[in-house]
Amino acid sequence: MGIKDFFKRFKSKSAEAGEEYVEIEHQQKPALSKVTVQIEKLDDFADSDRIQRKIREGVILFVRVRGLKDKNMEDLKRAIARIKKTCLAVNGDIAGISDDWIVVTPSNAQVYREIPEGVETGQEVD
Repeated sequence: MGIKDFFKRFKSKSAEAGEEYVEIEHQQKPALSKVTVQIEKLDDFADSDRIQRKIREGVILFVRVRGLKDKNMEDLKRAIARIKKTCLAVNGDIAGISDDWIVVTPSNAQVYREIPEGVETGQEVD
């Protein structure tokens, strides 16, 4: 009795059984990933590139815009518009917190906006 004969015994038993297999679907729990929150400064229009890159990476950003606001308001508007386009592209969100800060979120987070009393849903708030 050689090695081949030994394995043929196992093969013949499985052939007699009809080799029926039942596939069991493996249910994997979604891994809870940590969300990174960072604080950034927008001191120059070129800083908007760094902020866009971090939004694409899935980082929630609190951005201080005071530096660029004091230097050049036009560059600030262009930088905010650029960041806003990136937010829309990744289904993120952007909101002003104060005159000096904005919060920028990727698609896995949303900024909660409280609707003031007396304002109907869908109506613009000034």
